Amino acid sequence: MMNIYVGNLSYGMTDEKLTKMFEAYGTVESTKIIKDNYSGRSKGFGFVEMPDNAEADQAIKGLNGKDVEGRAMKVNQADAGGKKQKRTNRRRY
Repeated sequence: MMNIYVGNLSYGMTDEKLTKMFEAYGTVESTKIIKDNYSGRSKGFGFVEMPDNAEADQAIKGLNGKDVEGRAMKVNQADAGGKKQKRTNRRRY
């Protein structure tokens, strides 16, 4: 299973449109466009899960940089969550 980051999406992009684009390369498990909690408007990025890594690699190669609705999409493998370092509030004196 590969989680794919899709950035620089137009604000009119829907989960359904994103699914159709990726289905041209193989099976899509899920799509999720991230939306603003207050306005409900797309934040311009989302994630796609594909169960077959080979198909996911082909989708990344085929869709990265592709112009969709006037914007060049950025498509790459998503980072695994939890890699950010915790910030501490220690002060040095």
